[in-house]
Amino acid sequence: MEQQTYEMPVAQSVIDRLASLPSANIGDAMQRLGVAAAEIQAAWPGAKMAGPAYTVWVAPGDNAGIHEALKYVQPGEIIVVNGGGYTDRALLGELIGERALSKGVAGFAVDGAVRDAVDLGEINLPVFARATSPAGPYKNGPFKVEGPIAFGGVPVMRGDIVIGDSDGLVIVPASMAEEVASAAEAVHNEETNRRAAIIAARASRNS
Repeated sequence: MEQQTYEMPVAQSVIDRLASLPSANIGDAMQRLGVAAAEIQAAWPGAKMAGPAYTVWVAPGDNAGIHEALKYVQPGEIIVVNGGGYTDRALLGELIGERALSKGVAGFAVDGAVRDAVDLGEINLPVFARATSPAGPYKNGPFKVEGPIAFGGVPVMRGDIVIGDSDGLVIVPASMAEEVASAAEAVHNEETNRRAAIIAARASRNS
């Protein structure tokens, strides 16, 4: 596979708008579509990430495709891995994490297992996964990179926007990113106003 010039389909300003919002508001703005399986959560407390997807499809328990992805991923992208939901072998850990940081990778989303969770937190690399396991991977393939994948019950294309926070992961199709950002901002503003009204009413009763 040859290195090719790739133009991100979503403007950074739109990604920044989505990054500033809770994943729950984004999911609500998409009528609860695009929300990955609830089991896929941050590998270490406080991990957050936002960026365009670089897609990888690997054989269960095999990370040859992730090594291939690290040759071509662009700075700021999030490597999104369809590992078939297999959780008995970790697809990445601290060493791949260090390589990813050197490439400017913004994080990993893995429908499978990872390991070295504490170390990944110490190097501040956001990683979301279905599980953790100390068992290492195979490296035999097969794999595919940059094509459409399924991830935690959600279809993902390269360039779709991945949002991860303490609630989990949401995938925003690139073609809808600006529309979803506007809708999610409206949801967030409405919830903020409703919360303020509830607090004010409680304070009034207690005064």
